[in-house]
Amino acid sequence: MIPAMPATVTRSRQASAAALRLGRVAAMGTVAALILIAGVWASWGTAQHVMLTKGREHGTVTVVRCGEGACSGRYTPVSPGSTPRGRVVITQTVTVRRGGTYAVIVKPGTDEVVRSGPAGVLYAWVPLGGALLLASVVVGGGLRRTRVAWALAGTGLALLTAAFVAL
Repeated sequence: MIPAMPATVTRSRQASAAALRLGRVAAMGTVAALILIAGVWASWGTAQHVMLTKGREHGTVTVVRCGEGACSGRYTPVSPGSTPRGRVVITQTVTVRRGGTYAVIVKPGTDEVVRSGPAGVLYAWVPLGGALLLASVVVGGGLRRTRVAWALAGTGLALLTAAFVAL
């Protein structure tokens, strides 16, 4: 026959288990929050130019040359006050091809352009879509919040799919 444990030992184990649970939730919550903040931060560098368009130069670029990760071409202005440029640089994606013409917005103070319109907005937020997918694993596994994890994963997948279809 095994003797019963004293009440103080049981309370101590319960307190330890509660402290471990709280530590796990705090640590995984911090990791998930950092992943999402990093996704927004990575996306905002491009998204701010595409979403906050007032006062920015709008135009089109006709791609002439493509290299490693970037293409360049001639910029034709559409908005008043915008100046034509002989050469601007656009990030090479799957859809940016030599000879193509794309609606773009010029990043202020540079000769770099980003896609505009719905395709540009969705492409700008692709890093957030990846962060949502990664955070869903942390939330589901570390925090054991499966419904929230599925919501995060579904949102991330929807964003990535919409960007793929729009581009």
